[in-house]
Amino acid sequence: MAVSAVPVAMPSAALHDTPSVLPSARGNHSADTRLVELEERIGAIPLERYRNFCIVAHIDHGKSTLSDRLLEYTGTISAGDGNKQVLDKLDVERERGITVKAQTCTMIYRSSRDGHDYLLHLVDTPGHVDFRAEVTRSYASCGGALLLVDASQGVQAQTVANFYLAFAQGLSLVPVVNKIDLPTADVERALGQLESAFELDTSFAIQVSAKTGQGIADILPAVIDRIPAPVGDINKPLRMLLVDSWYDTFKGVILLVRVFDGTVSAGDKLVSFVTGKEYTVGEVGIQYPGPVPQKVLRAGQVGYIFFNPGMKRIQDSKIGDTFTTVGSENKVEAYPGFEEPKPMVFVAAFPTDQDHYHKLADSIGQLVLNDRSVTLQKDFSEALGAGWRLGFLGSLHCSVFQDRLRQEHGADIIITEPAVPTKVKWSDGKETIITNPAEFPEAEDHRIRTATLYEPFVNATITLPDEYVGIVIEICQSARGQQKSIEYFHSTQVILKYELPSSSLVDDLFGKLKGATKGYATLDYEDAGWRESELVKMNLLVNKQAVDAIARVVHASQVQRLGRQWVTKFKEHVDRQMFEVIIQAAAGRRIIARETIKPFRKDVLAKLHASDITRRKKLLEKQKAGRKRLRAVGNVVIDQSAFQRFLSK
Repeated sequence: MAVSAVPVAMPSAALHDTPSVLPSARGNHSADTRLVELEERIGAIPLERYRNFCIVAHIDHGKSTLSDRLLEYTGTISAGDGNKQVLDKLDVERERGITVKAQTCTMIYRSSRDGHDYLLHLVDTPGHVDFRAEVTRSYASCGGALLLVDASQGVQAQTVANFYLAFAQGLSLVPVVNKIDLPTADVERALGQLESAFELDTSFAIQVSAKTGQGIADILPAVIDRIPAPVGDINKPLRMLLVDSWYDTFKGVILLVRVFDGTVSAGDKLVSFVTGKEYTVGEVGIQYPGPVPQKVLRAGQVGYIFFNPGMKRIQDSKIGDTFTTVGSENKVEAYPGFEEPKPMVFVAAFPTDQDHYHKLADSIGQLVLNDRSVTLQKDFSEALGAGWRLGFLGSLHCSVFQDRLRQEHGADIIITEPAVPTKVKWSDGKETIITNPAEFPEAEDHRIRTATLYEPFVNATITLPDEYVGIVIEICQSARGQQKSIEYFHSTQVILKYELPSSSLVDDLFGKLKGATKGYATLDYEDAGWRESELVKMNLLVNKQAVDAIARVVHASQVQRLGRQWVTKFKEHVDRQMFEVIIQAAAGRRIIARETIKPFRKDVLAKLHASDITRRKKLLEKQKAGRKRLRAVGNVVIDQSAFQRFLSK
């Protein structure tokens, strides 16, 4: 989330994260007056009139659009055509129309019923399963959630997952049916699904169209009635939870915090429970929706702080950490914290030209600064040179990261096929987790014969219309899935639960499901641990030499299909040489498939016309002997662009 200081809480300034300071002294004075007025207005609101809530829904059900309308309705931003995904700060979020990072904003709402001001804190969460950890963190800073459902799509996989996450946290849920203006909207069906799937009371469900603004006025009164005020005590010692953080070039690490007890202001000395390091607060403030400095953050509020001198390393800001004032460590109980998200998909990235290595290293370093969930380690390939091995939460997370890298580097980067980790349990009881397929033991290694191999599995929830059940079950079975349950809810929708190998998700299972169901299937998954499996390492050999960049660990049942696919595709990208080039796919010592690229051949018989057959044979034999000599010394040089084309989808 890119942040730059916005000294003014002006609606127009909120649209762009740029300082909106008027050049005249009078303009500066009015800006300061507005800041003071905003601070006084917030200071006058008691804790029982605070409400912290988030919007959760399946991907593309209209969360960010609804956030825009709520910001306009409360006067946080001025209404206008330019308000499209105001809270989505990343370029890739705006391009793809998805939310990747949970974004927050404070709003002040004057109720028409009692004339009082309410301080509302809104979190717009990502809808995609890869960013589940962002949603879990958002729940920790909230007392309730708007459960948003698209009237034309109904309940989908993420809706189910987010409901159970919120239910486990004990959050109050307000059901909202969005997109009621669409010709395909079926509000009754959506309400029926909410009632039958989650046993929610839909009598107070709100029907809105975030696009046109219809029904928006009913949401905030429902939030005030249905979502409880946060619990806290201003007079107790400070107890503050770190919810998120991002990096700013000038200020260092900026922390998004939820204050449970006490107050925090500039100049306070704080200590972290996890790292034990002490810091001096440089500034505190709220997101309105750009950063607006405040004198103090009180119990129940969510805001940002940064330190002076700044926190230099993003790794020091442990999400879920508790902060308190120096000296109060024994009086304050630490917050339980969050489970660190584990990487499920690994890729290797290499520069096409090794001269660009340091430039690419700087870029990857910058991206990792603001995305803590990416793991990074150095890697080396015989074919591609020095590079990195990157770990991601899932396929979309990986794809978003690649897009951000390519925006900076264009075609100067080669990214290998995504792979999942493998666990090897050796005969002596030791365990090794392998994330790089090139490091997987070869079939000749005698230890592998007595070792047990494991691959990661996930519990997948698939929702789909009942007419596609047959074809979806076929796809899941071919991906080595095991069916756990099948539930019909409402007359047309089905929820399928499967246990699937993580490698099938990397192999574009979601794309296959979407294609088979005309885009209606939705998928959600969570880690299900390791399962014993029959795994083999597949290599691509060019003239008997293995190409380490294209090695993969696959299940024995996939070997034939993948081997044939590899050699056919690789043949298209390798140039013909003066000698024969043999491309083979091998699993252990067994050759699965082979393609041969014929050599260029000089026509040695061109000068002969009506000659004797023995003369012809002599020339051909001489050419053959020369070819043998050339093959013995000739080395196949494969251009980097051939790898790039082969590894691209």
